[in-house]
Amino acid sequence: MCGICGIVNVDAAEPIDLHLVASMRDTLIHRGPDDFGLYGGRGVGLGHRRLSVIDLRPEGRQPMGNEDGSIQIVFNGEIYNAADHRRALIAKGHSFRSNTDTEVIVHLYEEHGVECLEKLRGMFAFAIWDEPNRFLFLARDRLGQKPLSYYFDGSKVVFASEIKAILAHPDIRAEVDAEAINHYISLGYVPGPLSAFKRIRKLPPAHYLTLRQGALEVRRYWQVHYFPKSQLTEYEASAQVLERLGDAVKLRMISDVPVGAFLSGGVDSSAVVALMAKHSTTPVKTFSIGFNTPQFDETRYAREIAQQFGTDHYEFIVEPNAIEILDDLVWHYDEPFADPASLPTYYLCKLTREHVTVALNGDAGDENFAGYQRYLNNSMSQQLYGTPAFLKPYMESVSAFGARFFRPDGGVERGLKRFREALANDPKLGFARRLTQCDAAARRYLYTAEFASQVSAFAAEDLILDLYNHAETEEAVEASLSVDLQLYLPYALLAKVDIASMAHGLEARSPMLDHEFVEFAARLPRQFKVSGRTSKAILKRALKEMLPRSVLRRRKMGFGVPLDRWFRSELRELLQDTLLSRRSASRGYFKPQAVEDLIAAHITEAGNHQSQLWNLLVLELWHRKYIDAPNAPANRSDRWMSTAHA
Repeated sequence: MCGICGIVNVDAAEPIDLHLVASMRDTLIHRGPDDFGLYGGRGVGLGHRRLSVIDLRPEGRQPMGNEDGSIQIVFNGEIYNAADHRRALIAKGHSFRSNTDTEVIVHLYEEHGVECLEKLRGMFAFAIWDEPNRFLFLARDRLGQKPLSYYFDGSKVVFASEIKAILAHPDIRAEVDAEAINHYISLGYVPGPLSAFKRIRKLPPAHYLTLRQGALEVRRYWQVHYFPKSQLTEYEASAQVLERLGDAVKLRMISDVPVGAFLSGGVDSSAVVALMAKHSTTPVKTFSIGFNTPQFDETRYAREIAQQFGTDHYEFIVEPNAIEILDDLVWHYDEPFADPASLPTYYLCKLTREHVTVALNGDAGDENFAGYQRYLNNSMSQQLYGTPAFLKPYMESVSAFGARFFRPDGGVERGLKRFREALANDPKLGFARRLTQCDAAARRYLYTAEFASQVSAFAAEDLILDLYNHAETEEAVEASLSVDLQLYLPYALLAKVDIASMAHGLEARSPMLDHEFVEFAARLPRQFKVSGRTSKAILKRALKEMLPRSVLRRRKMGFGVPLDRWFRSELRELLQDTLLSRRSASRGYFKPQAVEDLIAAHITEAGNHQSQLWNLLVLELWHRKYIDAPNAPANRSDRWMSTAHA
């Protein structure tokens, strides 16, 4: 795992300042603390920071070239089928000086050009510079596990693994993109290709970018298909789920450094640990995070799995004072990012890195097999919305049943509201609302007239509906899965894990994001994923002889944080001092009285507004870190290097 960056001038005669490229590169030292490299050519400069995982020798240093150096690459990620390609390339006459997957990509490009992407099985973000053709080729993996952002002004492309490295370029100003901020308020993250900064864009997953003779082009090279449907029986499908997942896990255990696993005690991470134990000759090292608040703590389930499979298990309890690292979190994420689970994830990665360099996880189990409650809700919404009009009054009379159907945990009032909405509203709109933290009504309440006018043409709900309407299926569950694979998964879940892990020089690997496994899962019939009120049905069936019933049948908890209580106690002062300050009000986004009322309502328990308040708090701290202070990213990097790697 690594950090990459570079500058390519359209005019080859325009010189590159390699000191600047080195400065950009070294803002990414946390991604690659083991080694570094630099390449300079005619109008091009490439930088690389290395975290050594495969082939730890100096021969693995990047930037790396082909035999004559005419093609250069900087690469971040892992290619799990590199050994097979290496043998085939050697048979074709290519010579290798390292055992790295990086060098395999260079020679695959020589053979296949941009179509080399079709050959790669893994997670990646890379840049290839083809000097004879003056051709730049940037690419990102199919599901978006590895990040890549870029800036283009017509005369140059500046790219990097993280936006902070792009902002180290003196020509690029840190200016706020209002559309992106509006989406952030709605979703809690900035969806690509937007970034929070004007003129800086994220390369979307499954896309590549080319620059030739001043013409920049971005193209998609892969997407998930839900048809044709698999004809496997349920028994055959469950056997294949286990076999394919086992293969994906085994591939991701290949490493020249110690490997462990995140273990929450949920179905997905438990499955990964169970399969790792099957393929390991020594106890698997497992790592968990817990809370002193019982409804958020899963450590007892993690311990049960650790005991069953004889792992070497480690735990860390997150306390309210963990918020002290919020300043570091804001810096690492580059953009405002409001998933509070980034806090425990950061600590989980810190704990894990003290023992191993690579950690496997269970990410994407929910997106592959419909594990979130919103999929069940959307499926039922589609059925209820189709109820003939003359029957709907009678359906209202049994809405208490509907409430229990929607909220099996007994949240009858909330479930009743959702049941009635399902009768009256298009299920697509309901799904879009469930993906937003701050809906249209809440935004109208919060926004100043000026900001509302500025962003009136941009609504996150429209973005979600567009993806939903372009799904290749009209079936509610699968259309919802398609949206999440393109939106929530890459820009929220995977961004959270990549940044938190790389902040500590830890490589996170996700077997359930193997694109062959994702393609297989997508084509399974919907009823194999959602069966009645059972989610992830086929995955649970596949694991029933491997995992205890207590894990397979327990209610999904998610990776929550007790912010509601913290905001009323330990973090109350931080919240009020930050959001009620003149500095915060001066942004012009929110009506000061609306923010004050929101805080007061939460503190007095008149309502639970933890998500919106965390969202606003992170946004204000991001402004102070990236927008208010000149050269903030570079200054932060210097401080980090002087303390973390002294």
